[in-house]
Amino acid sequence: MPIGYPALSKSDITNPGLIMKHFFTHTLAVLLVLALVANEASAQQFNRRKQYNSVGVSLNAMNYFGDIVPKASVPSFRFAATRPNIGLTFTRRFAPRISGRAGLSYGRITGDDTKAANQNDSDAKYRYNRNFAFRNDIVELSAIGVFDLIENRNTYVKRPDFVPYVFAGVAAFYHNPKGLVKDNATTLNPGDYVELQPLNTEGQTEGYSKTQISIPFGGGVRYKINKDFDIGLEIGWRKTFTDYIDDVSGNFAQDADLRSAAAQYFGRDITLSRTGEFAGFDDPGNMRGKSNEDDWYIVTGITLNYILQPRVKSPKFR
Repeated sequence: MPIGYPALSKSDITNPGLIMKHFFTHTLAVLLVLALVANEASAQQFNRRKQYNSVGVSLNAMNYFGDIVPKASVPSFRFAATRPNIGLTFTRRFAPRISGRAGLSYGRITGDDTKAANQNDSDAKYRYNRNFAFRNDIVELSAIGVFDLIENRNTYVKRPDFVPYVFAGVAAFYHNPKGLVKDNATTLNPGDYVELQPLNTEGQTEGYSKTQISIPFGGGVRYKINKDFDIGLEIGWRKTFTDYIDDVSGNFAQDADLRSAAAQYFGRDITLSRTGEFAGFDDPGNMRGKSNEDDWYIVTGITLNYILQPRVKSPKFR
């Protein structure tokens, strides 16, 4: 296997992405546990007159962390690969600081070795030579707990003007990675996008699932426009449990395991060179991707929330 192949540099072995994952996950978990304990008593006093619902629409930017980024680590992503994401949310205010939010969103992530990797870099040139490009449309359904850093013990009308918050939860998402046919294809049409999951491009006996689970977490700020509307800015990471959002994870497969012309192309023949310093680059068993890290995606955007005025019955005289 060529020295310097993607994800095998010394800087990658130290794995700053893994440190980042543990830091965010553990810190946020501790914060949310403390928040729930601290608000247990106050939540009991937060009566129905002060609880309310809201609906929102969001316009977001979407990126991903995986094998097809400038550096093979979680903190690395390419801004030019940003794609749009739109979402709908329903939020229920339960306590002075705590809300529950359900969300549905749709967006796209992309990656391209020849645009993300520098062919003149001693490590990145191997990713450049891999020459893989993909896009993946993701539909996400999420359930999230939101903890406000500024409490509101009043009705929605007297809520604070400016509220920073953090959140965490669980999400299910459906994804379907598609590979871009490059100009070096001989049996496929350049420019076409081909579904990759059915191809088993790394010689898998069974394809990975298109339906996956992720852990969303992040933070944001919310601003009160008037009594009916809030506008917010939010950034959220999605820690997934799959390394196949980009269809790149393990090693190059045996030819016998690539059972179609498309599988042969995306599994091996898409590479740019097999000569000189790239001799044996895509031989069976050589590393195609970084199998010890799951992929991530990130959603950043603006949300407009409309507050549904609560209907509270007036007490009856007896």
